[in-house]
Amino acid sequence: MDVNKIRKVCRVVRIVAGLALIAVGVITGNYWFYLGVLPLIAGVANFCPLCLITKQCDLPQKPEL
Repeated sequence: MDVNKIRKVCRVVRIVAGLALIAVGVITGNYWFYLGVLPLIAGVANFCPLCLITKQCDLPQKPEL
């Protein structure tokens, strides 16, 4: 399993989900959906707090010599 491919897919999913949540917030007028800014920022910055906590998406470490 290629971790770089997973990260690229996760990044796109976070950006799309963030934009979708913000759009729903604008359409419905419900301010809770503006929390879509969080996954949008995580996708744009290519940083995933969930991956940091769970250690599931980390890039493989190079072995020390």
